[in-house]
Formats: sequence, C-alpha cells, structure tokens
Amino acid sequence: MFDKNLVLSILRQIDEALEKIKSRSEPIHIAEDFTDSPSGMEKLDGICMLFIAIGEALKNIDKITNGNLLSRYAKIDWKGAMGFRDIIAHHYFDVDAEEVFWICVHEVSPLSITVKKMIEDLLGK
Repeated sequence: MFDKNLVLSILRQIDEALEKIKSRSEPIHIAEDFTDSPSGMEKLDGICMLFIAIGEALKNIDKITNGNLLSRYAKIDWKGAMGFRDIIAHHYFDVDAEEVFWICVHEVSPLSITVKKMIEDLLGK
C-alpha cells in the first residue's frame, strides 16, 4: 500500500498546475501567439515550467505507488506526459511551440479531468 495522503497532495499540485496552464494558454489561439511577442514567450516559458513540474510529479506518483495507480487510468498516455517533461527539461532550446500549443489544446483538459477523478477516487467520493 502507498501513502495516500502524499499521493493526494501531489495530485492536488498537479491539478493546480493544470488549471494554471489552462488559464495561461486561454489567450493563445495559434502557436505563433507564443512566439511572436515577448509576452507570448513568457507564457510559453511558464507553461513549459509547469509541464516539467507535472511530469516530475507524475514520476513521483508512479514511484510511490509502484506503478499501480496511473495504470488504473489507461485513457491517459502517462508515459508520454512524463516523457514530455524530459524533452522540455533536457532539450529546452529545441521545444516546439506548435507541440506545446497542440498539447494545451488537446491533452490538458483530459488530463485535468482524470486527475480530478483520481483525487475523488482516492477520497472515496
């Protein structure tokens, strides 16, 4: 068995980070909105930092739960989410604004819904 309170705390941090990504990416309508202005680049930088934190947190959850929690929610590409963290962290100057934009549009909401469901499930709601 794993430390449920620790996992819940990490999941809540992930949830908060996902909400920040949604909020910060809201005014971004195309990838160039990230790259065509200093404020767009600041948004891109901030969002990438949050993706790094989320990926690291997911790795921690996977370790703490011996791989047993994330696997229960198979609709999410957990390996991809953790791998995206590695790409950003280790190849930051090669980060593609198009890819970040695509992930913000297509992957953040499903991940957010799943993380909220995980929290509810762990709380027994």
